[in-house]
Amino acid sequence: MKSNPRTLLISAEDQKKAFSGNLPDAISVVETALKKKVAGEVLLPDKISVVFDEATQNRINCMPGALLKDKLYGVKWVAVFPENPKEGYRNVTGTMILSELEHGHTLSVMDAGFLTEIRTAAVGATAAKYLSREDSETIGFIGAGQQARRHLDLVKCVRPGLKKCYVSSRTDRTVKAFIAEEKEIHPDMEFVACGNDYEASIIDADIIVTAISGQEDVLKARWIKKGAFYIHVAGWEDEYAVPKSAAKIVCDDWECIKHRTQTISRMYKEGLLKDDEVYGNLDEIVAGIKPGRENTDEFIYFCSVGLAFIDVSFAKYAYEAALTQKTGTWFEF
Repeated sequence: MKSNPRTLLISAEDQKKAFSGNLPDAISVVETALKKKVAGEVLLPDKISVVFDEATQNRINCMPGALLKDKLYGVKWVAVFPENPKEGYRNVTGTMILSELEHGHTLSVMDAGFLTEIRTAAVGATAAKYLSREDSETIGFIGAGQQARRHLDLVKCVRPGLKKCYVSSRTDRTVKAFIAEEKEIHPDMEFVACGNDYEASIIDADIIVTAISGQEDVLKARWIKKGAFYIHVAGWEDEYAVPKSAAKIVCDDWECIKHRTQTISRMYKEGLLKDDEVYGNLDEIVAGIKPGRENTDEFIYFCSVGLAFIDVSFAKYAYEAALTQKTGTWFEF
């Protein structure tokens, strides 16, 4: 009997090296994955999400998905513990396993924390490419952690005309850290520290991002300017009036979202949002089935829950990059 091939262990640092200097590739990974979904080339089994604390939304998710033509199947086991940063830990950690579908061998085991971070931001940025105004110049953040940083980096890839970034968070410390790091990456941008004044960070933003770990409606509809685009990153972070005021509500996958704990999920469960009030999914827009932004006045709301076949697509990219760059560590079970 033949021995199973070796498996490649890929760290977060290996993944960062894969995307270093190649950040726009992350947008291409998302677009390609979404087009494969439209073509019927993916499998998306149900995500299993077990919430261990309703107040904090501490949870562990099991997310399987397949790229059929690529003959790849993967599963992401990811823990999301929103209160972790208060104790100095990352709020998202986990493991991704990538297998091939000819013999079922495990090709790679890799860190899922960075993978989730870049996938989430790349999906938001892809949505911005199709749904934000092309002349967007300002972006505003509620939340100043790693997810906010990656959103700025990736949104800047699709909207290079961004000139000003407003940043707010619960503490001045995180705002200052965000600006210190991002100024080095984007020296062409002006950064405005808004402390914990969330309104000040949103009122003039063409693109809005809420990337917080709390569970409260911090974003208010009255702050949102005409023609803005909103990237809803986590769970419950905006008042119901925000999606109610949107010209279009777009999701990564509405059927997946409607059973979760996002703002629009809560509204759906309470009978305040119906299926026909959701405009569509991002894959339909990327594939040209539905138009994205149709005028400069539309306020467009985007919500994503995270789709496993996109994680598998990022795992594929990371694995192939590691082979090319000769990074990672080989091992045998």
